[in-house]
Amino acid sequence: MQLHHRAPLFEKLAAHSRRNAVSLHVPGHKSRESVYPGAWEHYGGMLNIDLTEIPGLDDLHHPEGAIKEAQELAADCFGAEETLFLVGGSTAGNLAMIMAVCRPGDLLIVQRDVHKSVIHGLTLAGARAVFITPRYDEHTGLTIGLRLQDVEDGLNRYPEAKALFVTNPSYYGLAADLSSLAKLLHSRGKLLLVDEAHGAHFGFHPALPSSALAAGADAVVQSTHKMLTAMTMGAMVHLQGERLNRRLLRKALAMLQSSSPSYPIMASLDLSRRLLAEQGMELMKQSMQTIKDIRVWISEQRRWKVWEIPDSLLSEGFRQDFFKLVLSDASDKLSGYAIKEQLELHGCYPELADPKHVLCVFTLASTVKDVKRLADALAEIDKATEGLLSSEGVFAQVESAAMEGSISEPVAFGWNQIEEEIEEVEMIPVAGSAGRKAAEMIVPYPPGIPVLYPGERITKRTAVYLERLVILGSRFHGYDVAKSGRVPVYQAGE
Repeated sequence: MQLHHRAPLFEKLAAHSRRNAVSLHVPGHKSRESVYPGAWEHYGGMLNIDLTEIPGLDDLHHPEGAIKEAQELAADCFGAEETLFLVGGSTAGNLAMIMAVCRPGDLLIVQRDVHKSVIHGLTLAGARAVFITPRYDEHTGLTIGLRLQDVEDGLNRYPEAKALFVTNPSYYGLAADLSSLAKLLHSRGKLLLVDEAHGAHFGFHPALPSSALAAGADAVVQSTHKMLTAMTMGAMVHLQGERLNRRLLRKALAMLQSSSPSYPIMASLDLSRRLLAEQGMELMKQSMQTIKDIRVWISEQRRWKVWEIPDSLLSEGFRQDFFKLVLSDASDKLSGYAIKEQLELHGCYPELADPKHVLCVFTLASTVKDVKRLADALAEIDKATEGLLSSEGVFAQVESAAMEGSISEPVAFGWNQIEEEIEEVEMIPVAGSAGRKAAEMIVPYPPGIPVLYPGERITKRTAVYLERLVILGSRFHGYDVAKSGRVPVYQAGE
């Protein structure tokens, strides 16, 4: 039985801050109020534990003391054989998992709607990828998940693939049962790598989906800062089994993460685990009741609608994260972007919007006051926009991009390819881009899911989808398609 009432790393930091020691080491702020005039009330307490690798505080890249114990407690809490702390978010974990599995030229089967960090990992590894298009709901455009048969077809077509990389749950909180995928992959000697950034709380309440580790995944990355209570950039990678080379994973993390990791972030991981282990069930129970109340209230309003998982998906083993509220305008007067903008004007800041929906994220730290503010804002928005005409024709049936063809041809990634082709790029209007090859990754953000990958042929459907996003004011990371109305492609004759 692990001592989950302890937070060993935080306790060491707190004890040191009480010693009134003289700092003759970095960081340069020396925990002194004078260095942040006018801002001490915001930073002061944190600066007292913003320390470095002095005796007793351990070293993330060679843990032997408090960090080692904190990671062991986390592994016990989350059901892993080994857990490693991440101070670069799930991005660092995704990069490291791919670099630990793939050598240059190796092939990875990848769920189409992955976070852009997965593509960055493929680029750093010099790997190739085959993309499998997930199922999607034709009414909402929300992705559902991979078909087992599609994965099996991918493995049959590309038996040299090292692993399957999936995102589960989706940003919108839909979670698949990964156990059948894990069994299939392991029977073929392949690994299951999971980006579970939005599922760190899974398995800690019976109303929530089960975790990827429980399903048999080999390596799982979780953003502890997203759905639990760690500070931003605080994440974990959980490992089990012998299929993944853990030594290579640690080496990759040592290269990808700072040699001066943030102690406040690491301590917040320690504290988040302690809170979850000791009070998680009760806190989630309280928050779930609060979220249930707002769901019931919205269901009683004619203007607003909350997406609920259909029975057909429940029968297939899918589950919905109750903490994710996917809201839309039942009258089709406001797009998801417009709802988000209106909510922000009323002091409520959602996680993201798409052409149809706005996503509100709740956690075990959410309160009755939070949902009351949301309800009041929605009521006021309803009154203020009651006279608007329906704009259904603008954004109805906006589907996810790249739905044509379930399994792609291999796409090569790597720095050499980027350097060779960077001179061969031209910018053309989105409207005339069908049939050309994208020269850059096109990423509407949030949620940070690539619509196009470099070297991928732009279909007519994808071009239309991009045009709609431009009209609706979507934001893009990387190349800003919305700002120019153009898309970077390789020059004709590629």
